[in-house]
Amino acid sequence: MNASVADACRTHQPRRSGQFPPTDADKRANEMVIALAAMAPDDPRRAALRRRTIEAWLPMAQRLGRRYAGRGENLDDLQQVAMVGLIKSVDRFDAERGDDFVGFAVPTILGELRRHFRDRTWSMRVPRKVQEMRLAINEANATLFHKLNRLPTVADISQHLGVSEEDVLEGLEGGRAYRATSLSTPVAADATVVLADTLAEEEHGYDLVEIQLALGPALARLTARERQILAMRFWGNQTQSVIAEKVGVSQMHISRILSTTLAKLRTELTVD
Repeated sequence: MNASVADACRTHQPRRSGQFPPTDADKRANEMVIALAAMAPDDPRRAALRRRTIEAWLPMAQRLGRRYAGRGENLDDLQQVAMVGLIKSVDRFDAERGDDFVGFAVPTILGELRRHFRDRTWSMRVPRKVQEMRLAINEANATLFHKLNRLPTVADISQHLGVSEEDVLEGLEGGRAYRATSLSTPVAADATVVLADTLAEEEHGYDLVEIQLALGPALARLTARERQILAMRFWGNQTQSVIAEKVGVSQMHISRILSTTLAKLRTELTVD
């Protein structure tokens, strides 16, 4: 068993420098998972052995989960994800393909953790291509910073990854969706102004909707003649003189009717 495998599956005391052989606990855990893989699905002993096997390998999963700590995710959540990967490894392990469970489980658990960061931690859903480009850019940044002793440019990253500068810019822009900024974030030194204050604007459309909803009942309370004259003036766009001629009254009388009718409507629409 090599150093990385021994470190991954150590279940009790930390390995002392230069000592890599598996402990008795490692051997028992490996024997359990091999026995479980060979057991028939309907064997009544399978459930208990499966539970003990998962518990035996749990420290390995927890250690792998801790590798991803400090990246913005809760450690308990990461270890839960690693636990899911461990359970999948135990259930899918095939001893006939080899008895190295660690060699099978570690990539499975790490893959589950990477998928968690790829699919579950973004505040906004973006295309898979953009997510993968963001991860590649992060790795390229770390590599190029040590190589160049300066922050890499878009051109440096593009050349390092073998992609166009447009793809790099798209990945950088998409990366902004990984963590959303709260609308309550202060944007002034005295914290009296928050981000929402700089983004919001007054929307008069809501007032118009309320007026339209109240207008129907208000019109219903007018007389038939008042509704007729109102419709001719504002829906038919006819002048007062034309309306007066059609109705058979004076233009001044039409003016008074319109003024009275509009006053009624204003009263109806402004009452809380």
